[in-house]
Amino acid sequence: MPDPSLLRLVNGVIWPGFTGRTVPAWLDRELRDGLAGAVYFAPNLDPDDPQQPGRLSAALRERNGSAIIGIDEEGGTVTRLHATTGSPLPDAAALGSIDDEHVTRAAGRALGAMARAAGIDLLLAPVADVNSNPRNPVIGVRSFGASTDLVSRHVAAMVEGIQEQGVGACAKHFPGHGDTSQDSHLSLPVLDLSRAELESRHLPPFQAAVDAGVRAVMSAHLVAPGFGPLPATLNPAAWSLLRSFGFDGLAVTDALDMAAIRSTIGMGAGAVQAVLAGADLLCTGNPAQRGPGQAQRSDEDVFLEVQTALLAALDDGTLTPARLEESLERRSAFTEWAGSPSDVTLPSTPDRTLWTDAARRAFRFTGAKGVATREAGNGSRTGAATGMGVIDARHAGSLATGPLADVFTRALAARTGTERRTAADTSQALAALSDLRAEAADVVVLLCDDLTGPGQRDLARRIAAADGGVVVVNTGMMPVDPPAFGVIHTFGASAPAAAALAALLLNPSRKSLTYKMIVS
Repeated sequence: MPDPSLLRLVNGVIWPGFTGRTVPAWLDRELRDGLAGAVYFAPNLDPDDPQQPGRLSAALRERNGSAIIGIDEEGGTVTRLHATTGSPLPDAAALGSIDDEHVTRAAGRALGAMARAAGIDLLLAPVADVNSNPRNPVIGVRSFGASTDLVSRHVAAMVEGIQEQGVGACAKHFPGHGDTSQDSHLSLPVLDLSRAELESRHLPPFQAAVDAGVRAVMSAHLVAPGFGPLPATLNPAAWSLLRSFGFDGLAVTDALDMAAIRSTIGMGAGAVQAVLAGADLLCTGNPAQRGPGQAQRSDEDVFLEVQTALLAALDDGTLTPARLEESLERRSAFTEWAGSPSDVTLPSTPDRTLWTDAARRAFRFTGAKGVATREAGNGSRTGAATGMGVIDARHAGSLATGPLADVFTRALAARTGTERRTAADTSQALAALSDLRAEAADVVVLLCDDLTGPGQRDLARRIAAADGGVVVVNTGMMPVDPPAFGVIHTFGASAPAAAALAALLLNPSRKSLTYKMIVS
């Protein structure tokens, strides 16, 4: 049995995810032995019981009153609190498209209010990455945009808004994940840019977050120029650079179960190296989404791998108690701050009309000047009009986002009959189009999320050429070279974006179904 005092030191830097909607036995045990806290993901939360997250948080604090309870909640596409219905707040890219810092600060306040209502101390947001690579597979609409200045301003506004609610913000992913062409959930990315480019383009948003008083910063599992061969999470030079910005808050690792760490150095060795490098909280990750070959590992097994490695490093002198105590001091400072929230609070449910209007302001229109419209029941087709048809050609989510809620079909179906088909390629999309038109769909919406690459772009071009009445909707980043055919760019797949699209396409003032003309 390990020395109880050393066990508490080790547990004090581990911040695990866990399985289920109640406290498992192993988590109960470790919380009582000083565990740093826990991080929520969608499977921990009951979408049908708004009070369940708060009860779960209270149960965790019964075991450990100083536990830090976090959640991987960004609003927009990456949402755990609203995983089945879509976030009630727009994506960061939509806020960047609006480019009104007051709106972004209000979104931060709303995020903080939702977190407080769920008993959460620390939000793993905002994303401070400058999405400078249009083909970035993991950031995209999670970023405020491709401009360093824009991202810096909105990161600061989001941090301020979140923390006005007495909830800590965690800017991520230091020193910047926006120029990668690989997903660190699946491999170890290497930034192909100079140190000067990193400093001028990708570091300023993190400085802006620090200047705004951000309470935590999360590392990126990537190799950055000038830091040597180690990924930033394990690299003393990266953490030292962050501290040189004037940051004295919690240094949080990205999930150690991601392949960039797990499949290279390994989770246990990675945990030891991360602490030696300067990390204060070791996020072990989401037990429900660990990628290929990881589903068979339990949440407890993953935790014990990290705990065992840290205890062994203490035993052989690789780690010192003093180093762990330094992190525990920062954790104590955070919990003291989080225990004294601002008096400014908001309702825990964001104003639906307000955020639908904001999402509509973010829309951009490129290509053709309009889309064909027609009125249902006008005799142009036989059979009962189903109203809307949806062809969903988007990717089905990722390890970062989890499965995506079908917010667009839901929003359209709330106004009129709607049929949905999925399509993985052009032939499937053409078949779906024929099927929906045969069923008398008056307007067909084609959903895409990657018009920067040839696959969906060609698919959308073929569909637009085959039927000029199809409304092409891009929920991903707007390409720097938009296609010639008409596209509505929503900058994300939030519930407000879907509601705004439905309102744009459907005129509720007419008894018969009317589709509005879209003018760019």
